[in-house]
Amino acid sequence: MKLISFFLLAAVLAPAAELSPAAARWWKHVEVLADDKMEGRETGSKGHRMAAEYLAAEFERAGLKPAGTQGYFQPVGFKVRRIDEANSSLELVRDGKAEPVALGREASIGLRIDPAPQVDAGLVFAGYGFAVPEKNYDDLTGLDLKGKIVVFIQGVPEGIPSELSAHYQHASVRSKVLRDMGAIGTITIQNPKSADIPWARASRARLLPSMELADATLDESAGMKIALMWNAERADRLFAGSGHTIAELLALADRKQRLPRFALPGTLRAKQTITREDVESQNIIGMVQGSDPKLRNEFVVMSAHIDHVGKSVVIEGDGIHNGAMDNASGIASLIEIAKMFKDRGIKPKRSLAFVAVTGEEKGLKGSRYFATHPTLKGKMVANLNMDMFLPIHSLVVLRVLGLTDSDLGDTLTAVAKEAGVRVQPDPQPERNAFIRSDQYNFVREGIPSINAGFGYDKGSPEEKQHKDWLTERYHAPSDDLTQPVDKEGAAKFNGILFEFARRVADQPATPQWKDTSFFKRFAKK
Repeated sequence: MKLISFFLLAAVLAPAAELSPAAARWWKHVEVLADDKMEGRETGSKGHRMAAEYLAAEFERAGLKPAGTQGYFQPVGFKVRRIDEANSSLELVRDGKAEPVALGREASIGLRIDPAPQVDAGLVFAGYGFAVPEKNYDDLTGLDLKGKIVVFIQGVPEGIPSELSAHYQHASVRSKVLRDMGAIGTITIQNPKSADIPWARASRARLLPSMELADATLDESAGMKIALMWNAERADRLFAGSGHTIAELLALADRKQRLPRFALPGTLRAKQTITREDVESQNIIGMVQGSDPKLRNEFVVMSAHIDHVGKSVVIEGDGIHNGAMDNASGIASLIEIAKMFKDRGIKPKRSLAFVAVTGEEKGLKGSRYFATHPTLKGKMVANLNMDMFLPIHSLVVLRVLGLTDSDLGDTLTAVAKEAGVRVQPDPQPERNAFIRSDQYNFVREGIPSINAGFGYDKGSPEEKQHKDWLTERYHAPSDDLTQPVDKEGAAKFNGILFEFARRVADQPATPQWKDTSFFKRFAKK
């Protein structure tokens, strides 16, 4: 079987001056999906529908059978929220004196929860704002949070494994814990040293719409009344009179030390004016029927999100967020991997599902809907997700989220090794990447899952490329078709993932969580 891998990866030996057919095909899909005509593929938009129709046509060309409720499509209803900032306000109230807070410059009103029209509540600083029972770590016990807004710094103390910290910081988990303790909202302070996007650029996104699934049973933030992001450079206003400064607290966070916990003087008063509408968007699902009667009811799911963030304030003459790497690249790979099965006449024993989800940028909404309302007639047994895999340099190291959690990591490691590629776990666990992409919704349904992308060695030029990309291009209009992309590296990546999918689909045993994995607790009995 190794010959299949080597054949698929032979394209990387082509002269650099001329793209191999595999690289050219992949890039062509990216060009279509990241074209200005798609207007950034905002969930529920005309551009998103155009992208969905293009993908459905490509799935048909690849020989995939429809698996949605309307052909290749699974309709997903959303409730849209937009902030009416001109009619909204924030104030810090101390000693009876109200001090206005500048929206956009000092803080922004988050819409991932459904904000209450009026809020007037006390504030409590709760360190990193989460608890990890398995490590006897707790920022919350002993604090009076009833009716309060919880203030915390994003970060993780020393000694907490990345997967545990990621899970307990997931919005659904954190919100439930805080809600059970009586809290009504949160204020998040991003650490500038670990934030993906600088405040000056991130604050521009505050006016973009937020979306919640129309299915009320999947609303995991119900009961929370306010969720603010606060500019760390302006956070001393929050801590005035507390005996602490933001510089002191960030210094502790940078050293991964535990943070103090304390009540903050005064209250926060908010007026939050929201406009609302309903929209429909689409997940797109195609499948290959398994050839083994005993295994064809088990599905190996390959996934990627098709949406991006649409249009925003014009930045340097460009207001379209094309989302070439995030995530036209992953959708292009989904298409190419599907076509490899057809072109090579390979009929896997298990069934394969190729799933493009919507609403990822709105909080992993489309994958949450699909994972809880699958259109497949069978059991999903594995997921490999491709999200912003960043082929911005040659492929030497493969970064795998969930590498040691299931035997999927072992299979991918073996395939990569045959292609001359090393694998590594998450090199930046502080970013909580494992819970920030669609594979996590499959994990929550007990399905062994991994996420693969281009990795790098610490201190290497490639590490700097990744950090610069996040700072300069992540969710910016500059994530477009003019940026440097290693197209042959992407083709090599696709070949590795094809061979991975083939092996998982053909192996006798169903993929399993490892006993040492925290996420094994989600496995269905």
